[in-house]
Amino acid sequence: MGDTKVLEAVERYIRGEMNPDERLHFENLRKANGEIDELVVEHTLFMQQMNRFGEWKKFRSTLHDVHTDLAEQGKINSARLTGKAKVVYLWKRYKRVAAIAASIAGITTLTISALVWTITPQTAPGELEKLKGKINVIENTTKAQGQEINKVKNKISSSDNTIVYTTGGTGFIIDTKGYLVTNVHVVEGAHNIAVQNGRGEYTAKVVYMDAAKDIAILKIDDESFKPYVSIPYTISRSSGRLAEPIFTLGYPRNEVVYGQGYLSSKTGYKGDTLSCQLELTANQGNSGSPILNKKGEVIGILNGRQKNAEGFSFAIQGKHIYKVLEDLKKDQKKDTLYQRIKLNSRSTISGMEFQQQVEKVEDYVYMVKVN
Repeated sequence: MGDTKVLEAVERYIRGEMNPDERLHFENLRKANGEIDELVVEHTLFMQQMNRFGEWKKFRSTLHDVHTDLAEQGKINSARLTGKAKVVYLWKRYKRVAAIAASIAGITTLTISALVWTITPQTAPGELEKLKGKINVIENTTKAQGQEINKVKNKISSSDNTIVYTTGGTGFIIDTKGYLVTNVHVVEGAHNIAVQNGRGEYTAKVVYMDAAKDIAILKIDDESFKPYVSIPYTISRSSGRLAEPIFTLGYPRNEVVYGQGYLSSKTGYKGDTLSCQLELTANQGNSGSPILNKKGEVIGILNGRQKNAEGFSFAIQGKHIYKVLEDLKKDQKKDTLYQRIKLNSRSTISGMEFQQQVEKVEDYVYMVKVN
């Protein structure tokens, strides 16, 4: 198959124009040929970027039309304004009108496209936002999931010992005995910690924290917790491949939420080598979420996003978990039991479709609740 025909096939596959038999044949080809698979990933990212750039151009055109209309109505004097000056003037003096145009054109998504990012990489100080979330007290102060709200209210009012969790994030299991990883900024200063998912809610405690890497190790410390038999994913020792597809599971609200995207840079905010950059939408409460690839490897721990640029997120590279565990073993102040954390060495979900991987991983991802 010639290069032109391969590219045509890739585009038809991405656009969903293949019939079922063609799609099955092409997916088998992807599995058998790594170059074809990589071409699909890279071309998908390229097409997304070009589509967004096209929409951005439409948005600029819309702004120009709004400006022209205002000038014709005599509401602004545009005699001395040309090119970019018109846009700046419009934003400064007619933000409300521009906001309407922005909502029509979808500015929130468009202005963070990877193409624009490569053109204007510099960002203002303080634009990195951690994703520690706030917890709805009514929904999250009881162990029994799914109980009615009036029962929760009764529990809160009748028990002075009830722990009311107000902030939190996400964590994921790294050892079958109940050890989890999350971000330091999620649990720093915590008086009480609980973790919760479909299995139930359990009390937990901090075992070790590395503030520089923003990695915290927790241990489920609850008699009702039953250890896992095994863990389906592994922790990657590499930084991941540029443009490789990734997904995450986290708790921006009181249920697990799936997100999918790409690794867009092997470094993080302002070139931070501890982190990597993702083209992935993330929200408050996503801090500590695992970032997994098709091999079933955790390549990162989601911990932040860039303000005013929705769609760009940052994650601590997963390989640093190994270093944190090495430091834990060297810490003589810790109980020797904490030094026996064993990471899984083989992924049982490698090569599966993301939907299948999610079904296997979901049970190992927890909401981390803090007060």
